[in-house]
Amino acid sequence: MTAASTKVSLAPLGEDLVEEMEVFRDFLRTRGYRVTKEREAIAESILRNHDHFDVDELFLSLRPKTPISKASIYRAIPLLIESGLLAEVYLENGHMHYERVYGREHHSHLRCLKCHGIFEFSAPELAAVEKRISRQENFKSEGHKFEIWGICSSCQAEKN
Repeated sequence: MTAASTKVSLAPLGEDLVEEMEVFRDFLRTRGYRVTKEREAIAESILRNHDHFDVDELFLSLRPKTPISKASIYRAIPLLIESGLLAEVYLENGHMHYERVYGREHHSHLRCLKCHGIFEFSAPELAAVEKRISRQENFKSEGHKFEIWGICSSCQAEKN
């Protein structure tokens, strides 16, 4: 597939997404990667998404708009992670799930084992624990992930 054959027909980007796309383009250029229509289409689709997703979901959302292969998505995702726009969130049924993170406050997740819902929460005290333990262990922390899994209130209510 050539860049010329790619047809991207997405609505104009909002101001916040323009900045994020420029961060990605600058990242690619400074690392010696080409800024291609495929990479831009993948990045734009991810940045418009405010939910957690896996590669299959991203592929299905892109397919009607542009002929991008799953291989192109798998190659773009590490670049988006390294650029600071995307993060791996959790592994479920053999599929890694991702979320956009650029410009968002750090948060953690509650994951329902019944309905598979993901609920975000902020707990500033976790950052304090991270700093304390890192200092205690003479460890240079680069961040943390915190996830609680169980049954959400809706699924609990269904049980009763």
